[in-house]
Amino acid sequence: MKQKESPILRFCYHTIPGRILLRVLISPSISKLCGLFMDCRASAVFIPFFRRANAITMKGVEIPKGGFSSFNAFFCRKQRRTIGDAALLSPCDGLLTSIPIHGNQIFDIKHTRFSLEDLLHDRTLAKEFENGTALVFRLTPAHYHRYAYAADGEILHWRRISGVLHTVRPICTRQVPVFAQNAREYQVILTKEHGKLVQMEIGAMLIGRITNEAPYGKRAIRGREKGRFEFGGSTILLLLQKDAAELQKKFLEAGRDGGELPVTYGENLI
Repeated sequence: MKQKESPILRFCYHTIPGRILLRVLISPSISKLCGLFMDCRASAVFIPFFRRANAITMKGVEIPKGGFSSFNAFFCRKQRRTIGDAALLSPCDGLLTSIPIHGNQIFDIKHTRFSLEDLLHDRTLAKEFENGTALVFRLTPAHYHRYAYAADGEILHWRRISGVLHTVRPICTRQVPVFAQNAREYQVILTKEHGKLVQMEIGAMLIGRITNEAPYGKRAIRGREKGRFEFGGSTILLLLQKDAAELQKKFLEAGRDGGELPVTYGENLI
């Protein structure tokens, strides 16, 4: 389904004055200031409006005694989740696109082309995922913003890359190589069933924090909560090596059509 573009985003990405304003908005320091406000008690006033605007259900939500102390406390709410039994799971709620990687390039992720080397800032690692598969999970503000490890395995490497913070809505990804510019954090995980994979969290405009928990014994545990995004939309990316996993047919078909398929935290992908 085509997503309606907001007038504000059209102004920011399609006009000269808007692009000047955008230079300020995408700064990590602006996102940090917004994050500080969203942590304060006064921000809780926005919770009822946000819930109604995004039709958010409170079923299964863990509500703190006395209610949520801030908007971010609500945005990062804990909620009961069902974990599947497959060796590869969806790490989050979101909209999934499956994309084949051609050589060192991932083509047409929301109309954006970029190299694996730019994405990972690691030429040697990028070569290991040539001709593999990229699974792109786009989270909207209405989605649950906690996420889990997608598979069991040994965490070989953990890296954070600073960057600017663009929105991940399609209007932006048509204009700039978002995933190669935005602040992001990734882990290289060696699994028994699927070889080596990369799980990456990518920040977006007005998200200054990707908060990951320290890995238990330096191991990824399938379905175990890994971390959370704070305020806004964002993206999780899984990189799989060539022939590492056979995804369910519905995910492959959605990817071929360039569409997005809704998935839930802990859902079986294979």
